[in-house]
Order: sequence, then structure tokens, then C-alpha cells
Amino acid sequence: MCGINGIFYFDGRAFDPASLQSMCKQMFHRGPDDDGFFTDQGVGLSFRRLSIIDLEGARQPIASEDKSIQMICNGEIYNYQSLRKELQARGHSFRTAGDTETIIHLYEEYGKDCVHHLRGMFAFILWDNRTETFFAARDHFGIKPLYYTYDQEKLVCSSELKSLLLASNFSPRLDMQSLVYYLTFQYVPDPRTMLEGVWKLPPAHRLIAQNGSVQAERYWLPEFKPVEQPVSKIREDIREVLQESVRLHMQSDVPVGCFLSSGIDSTAIAALMRKLQPIKTFSVGFEGNNECSIARLTATELQTEHYEWLISEEEYFNVVNGCIWFQDDPVADPSAIALYIVAKMAAQHVKVVLSGEGADELFGGYRIYQEPIALSPLQWMPQPFKKTLHKLVGKMPGFQGKNYLLRATTPLEDRFIGNAKLFTDEVYDVIDRKRLLNRSDLRNAFQWARQYYDQVQGLDDITKMQYIDINLWMPGNILAKADKMTMAHSLELRVPFLDREVFAVAGSIPARYLVDRTTTKRALREAMQGIVPSHVINRPKLGFPVPIRDWLRGKRGDACLSLIQSSGLCQFLNKDYITGLLRQHQSGAADYSRKIWSIYVLAQWYNFFVEDLEPAYLTGTSSR
Repeated sequence: MCGINGIFYFDGRAFDPASLQSMCKQMFHRGPDDDGFFTDQGVGLSFRRLSIIDLEGARQPIASEDKSIQMICNGEIYNYQSLRKELQARGHSFRTAGDTETIIHLYEEYGKDCVHHLRGMFAFILWDNRTETFFAARDHFGIKPLYYTYDQEKLVCSSELKSLLLASNFSPRLDMQSLVYYLTFQYVPDPRTMLEGVWKLPPAHRLIAQNGSVQAERYWLPEFKPVEQPVSKIREDIREVLQESVRLHMQSDVPVGCFLSSGIDSTAIAALMRKLQPIKTFSVGFEGNNECSIARLTATELQTEHYEWLISEEEYFNVVNGCIWFQDDPVADPSAIALYIVAKMAAQHVKVVLSGEGADELFGGYRIYQEPIALSPLQWMPQPFKKTLHKLVGKMPGFQGKNYLLRATTPLEDRFIGNAKLFTDEVYDVIDRKRLLNRSDLRNAFQWARQYYDQVQGLDDITKMQYIDINLWMPGNILAKADKMTMAHSLELRVPFLDREVFAVAGSIPARYLVDRTTTKRALREAMQGIVPSHVINRPKLGFPVPIRDWLRGKRGDACLSLIQSSGLCQFLNKDYITGLLRQHQSGAADYSRKIWSIYVLAQWYNFFVEDLEPAYLTGTSSR
């Protein structure tokens, strides 16, 4: 686990390596164990290392045998040992015992298609001097980040937005289209960021720069191919592939632990890990809303060395600013702060943790996935009739069942854009009207999501919802906060559910075996019988139950509003509308906590990354 940076001048000019050094220094937290640099005419790579495998060797950048290829990689390749044997049989020689060197030899064999052979989490940059090609790629699910920006002169890539901006010669400006998306999604969907001219390489994409041209292309699609099969085979396949994935994800030359909540996802990982070796587990809860007791019971039953922490309101708000700073692109999920705190605790004991991210998307874990089943009694109606009924019901006064009828007569693509959504029809009420003048080009979040619905036509609604979440919610929210909040403490997070082979099994399971009227993740729960403690098997998904709703009803809400109003972001916002949201929330008339929180996070992000950029760099991340 590391941090990577790359600069490529298209005309081959020499450049000052000090920019690479500054970029590397800025992300010290991603790799405090070592650094490394490579420079050539027009090309520079820099690297920060968090040593996990082959501690004494495997330094980066790493070169091919004839020095014509140089590369840096952030992440882990879990099938590197089998790849190594295959490549040695083809005549390749290895100088290190690490996993990164396998990518160079794969590239020598397969060129840009080397990514098809990788099983792991990665973002890498490779310079091929023979063809003067700058080649980068991001893993299949988007576990590891890679930002980039380019102009007519150069391309700059980095693991973090903060470092990328150090080597870019433009003033950061808020991107209005990304603002619209963020207010609905609570994150900015790939490939956009909140800044004009800066991009995230999307999951399963590779970036190729050559002869002054920069092109990003997709190399893999998460295809769902349901197959009718006996339930017993489904259970057996899940157990086998998940056990193998956990075994591969535990490869390490440093201590490995596991995050442990009250739910089945992290418990399944911990239980499978414990079958292989003794482990340490880590949990957090909140004062007055504590889920640690369930995790503690699980840890006792699994016989793990367990650590837990209760988060107070004061502790939560003391670290919010640091979390926003480390996020790079804003993510308005209150649970990110809880993840930051549990990562800080875990980093005192281990260098690597496994976690349960991805199980909900692959195995149907969100309760919203039950909605198509609930609405099924009315799905026999032809679409024209649904449309007419929808208009009629919408004009009627409130009555019991009205909301049900409205949802049942609304096409899935017009009501679902991911596991969570904030401002929808009212998104333009949040933005100052002057900012919307002559901006008919702005699209809403539902229009953005339509491209993914187009890719899964013909599949059932539950599977479509999974696909939307895998392409939007998971990389934009779940994995973004997972990477940034753990790497802030130099802690490597691994996610065994997000493995190509695990997905192949999950994607073959018919939706009715995943979700029914009363149960989510049905197939996973049944597969884990006898492995996961019985008190966890049928517990509903809770996540991190952050009591943000109650906190914002008091003085914390006033403090959040004060920061919003004093931020430069306020020039883009309708201040009266936002003040009204808080007052209604504080009065108890409605729960607008998530909406208020999303604007607060964005306002503080704006202060750090647009208004106060230079001072923020000068003070360094340790003061944030």
C-alpha cells in the first residue's frame, strides 16, 4: 500500500524534480517507510512506500531487466505468486520477492492487456521508454484511487488530489456540474472531481498517453449472468471462493487484523481469517448508541484479540476537519469519521486490516433492494397506464397508500440512483439562482445514472440496482472513504469481497436467492451458517449508526451553519434555503441532518482546497 505520482511532458522537456519531491512529501501518510524517484527526459515518477510484502526488497520505482520500463504501484496483487511461476516458465527473471514486479513482466508479455491477468487492488503508473508510452491503470472495482489532469504540455497523475495540485499550474475552481451531482449523490461520481479540469480514473479503466494524446478506456465490466443452480451449490461456491479470497488477502509480512461490526459482512471475514490464524479485531460505537456489545460477543466466540472504542460527540467533531482534508474529494457520509477513528485505533496494533466492504453490492445487502418485490403486485400494468395513473395519483390529496402507488408507477431509473440520495427535485433550490443562468448544459444525477441502466437492459430490477451501486455508490462513497480514512493513519485496508473470482460467483446467483421479502444477503447468510456465530447471521444491516440527527438539533447545528455562511462556498448557495433547512430540522419538523451535513462537508472542503490551498500545504496534514 503506497502513494504514487507521475509527470509526463509531451515534448520531452527536462523538468525540476523538486515538484516530484513535493508531491511525495505531501502524501507521507500513505507510505512513511520509504520513498523512491525516477526521472528521465520529460518523465518523472515518485513513490511513497508502506512496506507490507518483501520488506527489505521490492523498492519502487522498479525497472525491467533492460531498464526500458519503469513503474510504480499502489496496492496489492493477490495472485502474484501464481503469476510469478507462469512468467518464470516463460523465461522471465525476478529480482525481488514482491508483487509489483509481476506487472512489469506481464506488460512485457501482454502490453496494455496485462490488467486482465491481475487479481487485486491497484493503481499503477508505467513508463515504457521503448514506445514513449505513459501507461496507468486502476483496479476492477476502484479500491485504489488515481487522480489526473492534463493540458497541452503535460499529464500529471497522483494517488491524492492534494499532491496532484502541487504539480499543476492552475488555480482550483469549483466545477458546477460536479456540485449538482454531489448535492444528490453525496459524492462526485467518477470520472469527475469537484474541481474543474481534474479527473479520477474510473474503476476498471486504463490511461494511455502517447504522442501528445491522452485516452482513458475501460478494460472490464462487472457482468451479471444469473445461472439456475441448486441452492446447495450456491452455498458451497460462496464458502469456497470467499475462503480462498480471504486466504489470499492475508498474504503479508506484517501483522494483519480485521474491522468487526455487528453485521454479517465483517464477521464473515473475521471468522474465515480466524480459521487460518489468531487475529486482532477492532470496533467502534457511539455513546448512547453503542453496537460494540454485539461485536464484543462475536470476538469472544471467535476468540480474537479484541479492541473497541466509544466515540463521544466531542471526539467526533474534533477530527471532522482532518477527515475532510484527507478525503481529497468531498464525501458527505457521516460514517467516514467513525472509520477514521477506528483506523487510528487499529494502526496502533497492526499494519493491515481486512474489512467487509462490497458484500452488500455483490450479495444484495441493502434493504432498498427489497423494493422491487414490494412493488411487484402492480408491475403487470403497461407503462402507458402506469404513467397516466402516476399523474392522477400525484394530483390527489394525501391518502394511505399514495406513496406506494407513486413509487410503483415510477420507472426504476427515475427513482433509484444508488443506495442513498440527498437533494433530488430541490437540488437547484440549494444553488444560488445567479449561478444557474445560461447553464442549460447541467445534467442531474438521474441523467448521469442512465448510462449504467443502458448497460443492463433485460435484467431484473434487483440486479439493475446492484449494478448501479457497483458503478456509483461503491467507488464514489464506500471505497473512497475506505481508502482515505485508513491511509490517513498509514493503515492498509483490504476487501476480500471485492475480488474478481468472488464477483464471478455472486454474479451467477439469481436475484431471488439474494433478496426476498424479509431477508437481504440471503445466499451469503445461508452459506455462512456454521462459520459465523448464530447471533449475527440474521441481524439486519446497520452500518455505523452515527447520531448526527440529534447532534445537529443543538448548538452543533448552529456551528455548522456558521461555517457554511462564512465559507467562500456560500457564493454558490441559496443561504436562505439552507438556513430554513436547519431551522426546520432543529424544530423537529423534519430530519434534514444528512442534507445539512453534506453542505457543511462541502463548505469545509472548499475552504481547504480552493480558498486556503497554499496555507493548507504549508501547515501540513499533521495539523489538520
